[in-house]
Amino acid sequence: MATTRTTTKPPKNLAPDPDPVAVEPAPCQPCGGSGNVAITVRVGRKRRPVGQQDGLCLNCLGSGTDPDA
Repeated sequence: MATTRTTTKPPKNLAPDPDPVAVEPAPCQPCGGSGNVAITVRVGRKRRPVGQQDGLCLNCLGSGTDPDA
């Protein structure tokens, strides 16, 4: 003969929990939320600036969101 169950399950909560409010993550300050920052390109012996190229934002690592928020 099988053993009988002596413990009971806790009653289920029939009221649904309210949905958590979605919070927009704050944009990163150095890149403005784009994930890219402009880096000056220097050439020559005197290291004169000739232009800019896009580089990965080291504050947010390209995600565009503020890591301290």
